[in-house]
Amino acid sequence: MILLKRLAMFASLMVVLCHSMTGAHAAADPVVLRVYTAPPIQPSAVPNKPAKGAVTGPLAAAFNISSLKALPQHTFVAQTPWYKNPVKFTGPLVRDVLAAAKVKGTVIHAIALDEYRVQIPFSDAQQYDMILAHQMDGQTLTAKNKGPLFVVYPYDSKPELQTVQFYERSIWQLKSIQVE
Repeated sequence: MILLKRLAMFASLMVVLCHSMTGAHAAADPVVLRVYTAPPIQPSAVPNKPAKGAVTGPLAAAFNISSLKALPQHTFVAQTPWYKNPVKFTGPLVRDVLAAAKVKGTVIHAIALDEYRVQIPFSDAQQYDMILAHQMDGQTLTAKNKGPLFVVYPYDSKPELQTVQFYERSIWQLKSIQVE
């Protein structure tokens, strides 16, 4: 039974990958971000606590680097607590990615490759020009240097962004988000 479930999950993943990529790009440009919506509310059911790293809602969109680069790109330089010198970040605005995925809500649950999770108010994406950085100082981000995606606020643009609260929302090695 477990093997059948795993095979079904693998088949579903392959369908998502095939729909999000075309031909020769499939191997070269894998999905780097999956966007999920909140699971439907079942009033008569007692909600089960999902397993660590599990996403319980339907898939709204899957993005590869090419599709993220097709969105308008933004670049800014900011001082961060993680680097000694200011860093130049490049990527699409989070609000543009959410709009492309056609999702709205009040909370963004961001999940990293190592299953680390943060909650980001949906309003942050509207209020601040935060980006999904795929480049840092002109270099493509990889899992070894906080990639493939890094949620970054324009920290130097407003004093309120230079606080622990916003630094903690800046998740790197982002793999998926769930909006509820």
